[in-house]
Amino acid sequence: MINLDKEFKLSSWAIDNKMTVYVIIVIIMLGGLLSYYGMPREAFPEIIETKIYVSSVNPGNSAEDVEKFITEPLEEEFNDIAGVKEITSTTLQDYSIVIVEFEEDVSVDAAKTKVKDKVDLVKAETTWPTLDNGAKVEPNVFDLNISEEQPILNINLTGDYPVQELKTYAEYLQEKIELLPQIKEASIRGAEDMEVEIAVDVYKMSASQVSFDNIINAVSMENKTISAGNIITSGIEKNIRIVGEIQDPKELENVIVKREGGNIFLKDIAKINFREKDPTTFAREYGEPVVMLDIKKRGGKNMIQAVEDIKGIIAAEQEDYLPENLHITYSNDQSTQTQTQVDDLVNNIIFGVILVVLVLMFFLGFRNALFVGLAIPLSMFLSYIVLSSLGYTLNTMVLFALVMGLGMLVDNGIVVVENVYTLMDEGMPRKQAAKQGLGEIAWPIIASTATTLAAFFPLGLWPGTIGKFMVIFPITLSIVLGSSLFVALIINSMLTSEFMKTEEEEMTKKKLIRLSIIFGALGIVLLLGGFLLDSGAFRGIGNILLLLVILLWVYKYVLTKAISYFQFNALKKLENSYESTLKYALSGKRAYAFFFGTVIMLILSFILIGAIQPNVLFFPENEPNQIITYIEYPEGTDIEKTDQLTKQVEKRIYDAIEKYNDNGYNYMVESAVSQVGEGAGNPQTDGGQQNEMPHKGKITLSMRKFNERRGVKSSDVMEEIREAVHGFPGVSIIVEKDAAGPPSGYPINIEIKGEDYEEMLAEAENMRSYIQALSIEGIEELKIDVNKSKSELEVTVDRRKAGQLGVSTVAVGQTLRRAIYGEEVSTYKEGDDDYEVNVRFNDKFRYDENVLFNQPITFRDQNNGQLVQVPISALVHTKVESSFSSIKRKDLKRVITIYSNVLGDYNANEIVQQLKTELQNYELPDEMNFAFTGEQEEQADNMAFLLKALLIAIGGILLILVAQFNSISKPLIIISAVVLSLVGVFFGLIIFQMDFVIIMTMMGIISLAGIVVNNAIVLIDYTQILIDRKKNELDLEEDDLLTRAQYFDCIVRGGKSRLRPVLLTAITTVLGLIPLAVGLNIDFFGLMIDYDPGIYIGGDNVIFWGPLAWTVIFGLVFATFLTLIVVPVMFYLVNRAKVKTRDKKIARKQRKLANN
Repeated sequence: MINLDKEFKLSSWAIDNKMTVYVIIVIIMLGGLLSYYGMPREAFPEIIETKIYVSSVNPGNSAEDVEKFITEPLEEEFNDIAGVKEITSTTLQDYSIVIVEFEEDVSVDAAKTKVKDKVDLVKAETTWPTLDNGAKVEPNVFDLNISEEQPILNINLTGDYPVQELKTYAEYLQEKIELLPQIKEASIRGAEDMEVEIAVDVYKMSASQVSFDNIINAVSMENKTISAGNIITSGIEKNIRIVGEIQDPKELENVIVKREGGNIFLKDIAKINFREKDPTTFAREYGEPVVMLDIKKRGGKNMIQAVEDIKGIIAAEQEDYLPENLHITYSNDQSTQTQTQVDDLVNNIIFGVILVVLVLMFFLGFRNALFVGLAIPLSMFLSYIVLSSLGYTLNTMVLFALVMGLGMLVDNGIVVVENVYTLMDEGMPRKQAAKQGLGEIAWPIIASTATTLAAFFPLGLWPGTIGKFMVIFPITLSIVLGSSLFVALIINSMLTSEFMKTEEEEMTKKKLIRLSIIFGALGIVLLLGGFLLDSGAFRGIGNILLLLVILLWVYKYVLTKAISYFQFNALKKLENSYESTLKYALSGKRAYAFFFGTVIMLILSFILIGAIQPNVLFFPENEPNQIITYIEYPEGTDIEKTDQLTKQVEKRIYDAIEKYNDNGYNYMVESAVSQVGEGAGNPQTDGGQQNEMPHKGKITLSMRKFNERRGVKSSDVMEEIREAVHGFPGVSIIVEKDAAGPPSGYPINIEIKGEDYEEMLAEAENMRSYIQALSIEGIEELKIDVNKSKSELEVTVDRRKAGQLGVSTVAVGQTLRRAIYGEEVSTYKEGDDDYEVNVRFNDKFRYDENVLFNQPITFRDQNNGQLVQVPISALVHTKVESSFSSIKRKDLKRVITIYSNVLGDYNANEIVQQLKTELQNYELPDEMNFAFTGEQEEQADNMAFLLKALLIAIGGILLILVAQFNSISKPLIIISAVVLSLVGVFFGLIIFQMDFVIIMTMMGIISLAGIVVNNAIVLIDYTQILIDRKKNELDLEEDDLLTRAQYFDCIVRGGKSRLRPVLLTAITTVLGLIPLAVGLNIDFFGLMIDYDPGIYIGGDNVIFWGPLAWTVIFGLVFATFLTLIVVPVMFYLVNRAKVKTRDKKIARKQRKLANN
């Protein structure tokens, strides 16, 4: 006999200890609410890459010299470190940055320690370069957090004030803002620090026979305050302090720099100016100069709260300290977009919950629907507690996992309630029904949850940057499903044992009126209080209570009848129709027809997907929320020239967006800011670089919210801007959008590797010309990341002549450098601020080549003690050369990259495939090779991982199923349903002409594998219970077989009994995803508080998550047919084959006996 009176101990404990469970419910609700409101909000999860950056500054050296003496030695040492994945570097004039990427099992701290140790070894070498002051070049070793590098807000200060006064106000705000714990830094753009400049007149200095050393020594020795020690007089100790620091820069004019032949004062040969430093940055808002604060937040901190706190600080300071005519505006506010995305997903969850509970009411009745519906908030609250304790932020990845889990987390509750209800309906007492009902289905729902988790487990092993970005999804979903299992086994089991009834109690009119008065009165009081106190929370709760009153009346007079009709008429008809269909499918040879017909559909779907070939994308193509125009002149371009061009580009852009102005309101563009120099770098190509960028500019347009754009696509605006900024010669202008998701490089990215940079650059130019000649449509503009247009004046010292005259090469270089760049000689203190004192030629002479090379080097002859002046031009030869703008290296080899974006409406994969075909026979010199990298490399790696993850998921599911059923046939049937569900996915993509988005569609297929098995497990497991019961009735052993007719009957009864939970599981999962899949957005908070539902269709979330949602929906709809028809067919065919085999064996034995 088979034991069917099962109990699950944990559930039985919960049923017997109801007060403990009530306390657990309260803890979960309070803890969940606190965790939800306490979790930091971000658009996307924080990504911490295992990359260590090493930057070195060596002024006055060409890129080739910096590469030879700094970059190469560092790379060679780093290459010996265990765990290094890739080494890349960029070398510029005066500057080198080496990026060492480690394998993921190496922590950032360990990686940084290893790199620092190697840096110390390289620095100890005698060949390591030194600075002019004799100190060794000191590399800076650091790591970067991507989320900390993107500004979250620009604060723009304007007004009728000098720039320095605006900067003073900016510094005041900077100090306040940087005290916030969420803020990493607030950088000032558009204003320079002040300095004391000693602007030397070269002719006066030469005539006076004064050298730079004379000036430097005199100023540095005079501008000092020194303590001479203590003396004791009359028993009193006094400190002797020599005060020499200047109180005003003009005091330096009277410093004597030379005494021979009469005193030479500094004012005789130079002017002392207290002025702004040479510009390194410009900032403008809509073309008007501003002093800007560029705000960056710390990783893992709440962006929305940070921006709110900043705006609060500024509002308070405007009230108390800042002048009224100081205008402060905000631009590039990333918190707005983050808040919108988070709110939309939260509203999707609310909408999904409403739809799911409504469906549950129709299938299960009001009371039972509440039991199951309670699993949604409790599971989510429990998930918030776990996620918060693990340190996760509330971002779109977490919220989508909650949306995705919305339908699935009621599955366990549905099965529990349905089974207990069935046992009670058969006459079993409520408490016993709860214990036995849980005992029957506890292990099946644990197994079904485990199989779902097994599907998502491989995604948790996702490598690389994209893996770190996407891994939050399977982790969150696993936590949600684990929480729902806990709620089903502990909380639902107790609630069903206490409150479940087989018949719905009709709400009397008297009770309805009483509840309406209570809730209505409370709602009106709260609503009035909300208006009087201007409290959105009170208004919202008041409106919810009033809405509840309306819903009670709707339920009484509309829904009750509709639910009753559905349960006792429509559902019965559906069950009977299903029973007839299932009997038809199982009868005779039709079972084979259904099975093989489904297999043929699978083969056909593969053929169609290969023939029609939907658009293949790596990541969903988002509508731009920011349109960023990057301007780049050749290295060495003066910042003033870059600024002038940026202004011209600005004008074209502002002219292009003028048509979206409606009476002064631009309904597409919220803000437009420009930056030149510092802060103008492109994160994709300049990540980690800390050098000045005078040759670069950036114009950022922040778009308005999706629902405010009046149906205009921001991608169309981007194309219009691309057209507008086209045609500037000698400069690279790229128009890009903000990335939705992790960085993955350019879609077209061809790397050429070799050693001879001159030849490599020539080959890169040839390849670019070859590709351009192909006239492939969709390529924005092919660019080469290196050029040789940087002009360089090469100075060679005649060593013999210089040696005869007693002049060294260092003296020549030092004199020229001091004349042009200057040298810091001292510090001027004013209040709490320190300002550099720099000596150099005045502006009239410092950039005059003739003056610079005809200036004398003044020194004292060691033989006769006389002052000697030797013109530099007498010692050197000069020639103009072109040098490389930069030298790029990858894994110790020089590399040049040809790259481009792809225009809208064109498919990057198709273009790259065409390029690969065209370049298949393209020949480079023997010592060179090329490869497609960037997004294509990421795409290939991630596709390979996802296919492997799918196989691991199926393997894991199979293993769990074998362990649960102790059988091979049942797990294979269930796995077959997973594979066959791909028919729905592929046909859905083909019929609705949707893109195959590699990351999202593959994740959807893997998710589908976990969902599909649940229904199949529940169906087969319950059918097996019926089979076991039948065996008990017939006094058969567990290994004995029934007859074909008996299997037929059990399978039909099992299918009919599980029709409701199977349909519910599928419908709730689909409905949970539908709001996001179609992009229907309703602002429930706005509706309840301000009576503004803010309904619109579309948005960032549907673009990003839609492909995954539709993949699951398509697959699940078809999988429901599989579960209800094909799975029973396969189960029946397997058992029929077993019976047939048994009958043959019996017949064979009987023949043997007859023959004997």
